[in-house]
Amino acid sequence: MCLAIPSKIVRIDRDTCMGEIDTMGVTREANFSLVDDEITVGDWVLVHVGLAISRIDADEAQKTLAMYREIIELQDGALNAGG
Repeated sequence: MCLAIPSKIVRIDRDTCMGEIDTMGVTREANFSLVDDEITVGDWVLVHVGLAISRIDADEAQKTLAMYREIIELQDGALNAGG
């Protein structure tokens, strides 16, 4: 199973097609070579293993992140309950 996580672009280096993204409060490096022509700082992209694979709408990104947060909360609850 593959997950692509919505992430907000923080910095872009056009010379290297690399930059920084914010993924649920964690900043990390990403490769933008697949989307370089269509992105700017502040845009949202789907990122899979450090590679931005597509640009996405901000509303859709927020909806998806809300679902991820709900899954995390449910998992945390199950772990805390001994399950």
